[in-house]
Amino acid sequence: MEGRSRLRIFLSERLPRIPEVAGSLFLMGMASLRGLFRPSFIARNFFEQLLRIGADSTLVVVVTAFFTGMVLALQAWIGFRKFNAEGLVGAVVTLSMTRELGPVITSLMVTGRSGSAMAAELGSMRVSEQIDALETLAVDPIDYLVTPRLYASLVALPLLTALADLVGIGGGYVVSVKLLGLSPHLYFQEISHYVTLHDFLSGIVKSVFFGGLLSLWACRTGFVASGGAAGVGRAVTFAVVSGSMSILVVDYFLTAWLF
Repeated sequence: MEGRSRLRIFLSERLPRIPEVAGSLFLMGMASLRGLFRPSFIARNFFEQLLRIGADSTLVVVVTAFFTGMVLALQAWIGFRKFNAEGLVGAVVTLSMTRELGPVITSLMVTGRSGSAMAAELGSMRVSEQIDALETLAVDPIDYLVTPRLYASLVALPLLTALADLVGIGGGYVVSVKLLGLSPHLYFQEISHYVTLHDFLSGIVKSVFFGGLLSLWACRTGFVASGGAAGVGRAVTFAVVSGSMSILVVDYFLTAWLF
C-alpha cells in the first residue's frame, strides 16, 4: 500500500513538473550563454570556477580513469585469451575509454565533486538571501553566478576527458604489457589499426554536452533551494542524482547520433 501511495504522489505531483523543470533548465542555459557577451560578465569568476571544476577534479579523474583502464584490460585479456586474441586488448581499452567510459566516468566524477559544490554554494546563497541582495544591487545573478560556472564546465570537461582517455589507456598498458606480458608493439599497433580520430572526438563532443548538463542542474537546483540547511542538503542530493541520471540518459542519444 505504501508503494502504491508513493506512485500516486509521483504521478500526480512530480511527473507534471518534468516539463517545467526542463523548460527552466533550457531558459537558464540560454540566459547563461548570452551572459558571456554582457558587460556584467567577469572573467575572474570564470577562471576561478575553471580552477575549482577542472584543476581540483584532476586527481579523482586520474585515479578513476587509471583503474578503469586496468580493469578493462584485465577483463578483455581474460575473455580474449579463450580465442587467442590477446593482441586486441589495447584496441578494446582505447575504444572503450575514448567513446564511452572516458566522458561518462569523468562527468560522473565531476558531478559528484564539483556539481555538489556548486549546488551547495548557490543553495546557501539562496537561503541566506545573498542572491536576493544581488538583485537588489541590480546585478543579474545569472550573469554573475551561473554563466562563469557553465562556461568553466564546458571548457574543463573536454580537457578532463582527454586526460582520462590517456590515463585509461596507460592503465591498460600497465596491466596488459607490464603484468601480463603482451608485446608493447602489438598493444599500440592494434590501437592504430582500429581506433580513429572520430572515436576520440566523439568522446570530447559528449563531454561538452555533459559539462553543460551537470552545471545547469547544479545551478538550477541551488537557485530554487529553500528550507534552510536541510533544504540545501536536499538540493545537493537532487543535483547529483538528477545530473548523473541526465548524463546517462543523454549518453544513449549522443551515441546513437555520433555512431
